[in-house]
Amino acid sequence: MDLESALTDCNVALQLFLNNRFADALALLKPWKNQSMYHAMGYSSILVMQAGMTFEPKDMEAAMTSLRESLQTCQRFRKKTGIVETLTSLWYRQPAENLTEEEMHAELCYAEVLLQKASLTFLDESIIVRHILKSYGFCFSRDCQAMVNATKDIAKVESTHIHFKSGVSMGIGSFNLMLSLLPSRVLRLMEFLGFSGDRLGLSELRDGAANSSLRSILCTLTLLMFHLYITVILGTGETNLAEAEALLQPYTDKFPNGALMLFYTARIALLKGNFTFAQEKFLACIAAQEEWRQIHHLCYWELMWAYSFEQNWREAYHYADLLCKESKWSQAVYMFQKAAILSMLPEEEVTKLGENVVELFRQVDGLRLRIAGKSIPTEKFAAKKAERYSSANPVKLVVPALEMMYVWNGFTVVGKRPELTESIMATLEKAEMQLKQPSEYHLDDQCVVQLLKCFNHLHFLCTYLASKLSEYRSFL
Repeated sequence: MDLESALTDCNVALQLFLNNRFADALALLKPWKNQSMYHAMGYSSILVMQAGMTFEPKDMEAAMTSLRESLQTCQRFRKKTGIVETLTSLWYRQPAENLTEEEMHAELCYAEVLLQKASLTFLDESIIVRHILKSYGFCFSRDCQAMVNATKDIAKVESTHIHFKSGVSMGIGSFNLMLSLLPSRVLRLMEFLGFSGDRLGLSELRDGAANSSLRSILCTLTLLMFHLYITVILGTGETNLAEAEALLQPYTDKFPNGALMLFYTARIALLKGNFTFAQEKFLACIAAQEEWRQIHHLCYWELMWAYSFEQNWREAYHYADLLCKESKWSQAVYMFQKAAILSMLPEEEVTKLGENVVELFRQVDGLRLRIAGKSIPTEKFAAKKAERYSSANPVKLVVPALEMMYVWNGFTVVGKRPELTESIMATLEKAEMQLKQPSEYHLDDQCVVQLLKCFNHLHFLCTYLASKLSEYRSFL
């Protein structure tokens, strides 16, 4: 199979994938995965996504085996070099014009598979950042960029070159975004070595998303992940929803029932504060497919928060309970969230549900995971908070569900709904009144309530001022 046919085939598989036909996409790619580098990479990419969502050992092993086979397949298409050329390449970069179009794609596919392998191995607890740097950043990102710069005329001749160019944009963009998430002291070292962090990453990904190549949707999904999750959870909570909507619109028109499109549509609505519409879209996403139950788990998590923002604790509990029963991603966090939500309900209602809040909190520490030998910060926080329930006479956490809302930057979302901030303020004031009964944790609990009241006021004020500014601009 030639390069152009392989790209066409993989594009068909991508369309199947985006239409929720995951098994059909795998079936299309499988027969050629040992003969075509793009079929090999596409097949292993789907298995890696599945393994990353399930955390099942058998899925991890299947994905890792497929990645090893993909590397072997890509290797066969790379330029063959002799001993002299190999030694020379240690000092001098191989000129891009010495490579055929197929060999250039082979270098790119090899780099992408290595990055996937590094990411999957990280999930499997045996890799550190330097492996990712070694396998992708230093070996290929600059090489591939040099090839793009040196072979601009090929685009006029080779219809396949647009796919190569967008692949380079996706690789360099994703890699620089990954680097921007590293601790500041590590990031300073990376910038000294020539990597630019999130600004270059966003620029490259926008370039890749703008064309109609095989990897355009992948660049788009990476940008959506950045805007709708990374900036919210790890940043200030202020995100570029206008760009996210513009990026998503062409794909929602083309794949209206695609699970990924429904999911991101719902996520945008959630961040806007339109919780009812978001809930409808998350439920539509769940109903859209049954092959990958893990997508359901993502929706359960979001639905849990959508109802928590409204303080509909009974519905929030329903989805937290489903996560505890079905998902393996972070059982410690799920268990803490479930117990925290139940803590917000009247004791008689908790009894009717057949739950014991104290016992649930006591399970949290034993459910913690370690990734790459490190504890997960949110799990460590949850376990620390749950410690007070380990004593014979536990002292209740004051408003644990609202505290976790703060941890996940949820007040930036609730702040867009003034009536909900008022409702949360009433809950906090009620909790503050109950603190008049002193305990050994009295000062800690008092500080938590004051912190949450402060953030609730702050985001309400920001929303109010933004609306007034908008009115003033309209008046002008």
